[in-house]
Amino acid sequence: MTKNFESFYENLGGTYREENGHLIPDIALPEQVNYQIGKYGQFYLDYIKNHRRGRYTTLLTEGKLNARLHEIDHEANQMLETIISRLTAERGIDENLKARDMLRWVAEMNNIKASAEEIILQGIVYQ
Repeated sequence: MTKNFESFYENLGGTYREENGHLIPDIALPEQVNYQIGKYGQFYLDYIKNHRRGRYTTLLTEGKLNARLHEIDHEANQMLETIISRLTAERGIDENLKARDMLRWVAEMNNIKASAEEIILQGIVYQ
């Protein structure tokens, strides 16, 4: 004969609490560190909620979601700084250009930032 669910759960070390005459299993999500999540972490959260439900559920139930979002955000921001520095050097965008032609400098910097963000979104966030 098979054991009922309650005895199997109790054999695994599970406990119950009574609420309004019903036995409710004492289960809870593991404690998580509550990091501040920035732009890229939010993008990643939205992506996995809508396109990678299994990954989202696993991270959530293991108590690792907030830490992973923080890690993605931190990695993306570091990569953004690196890419922007590299592209400004490659394209000769410097303080001299800023002093001579502010409008061109702003246009170039906006272009570089947009390019860097696209690289980050495709390489880190949407994978």
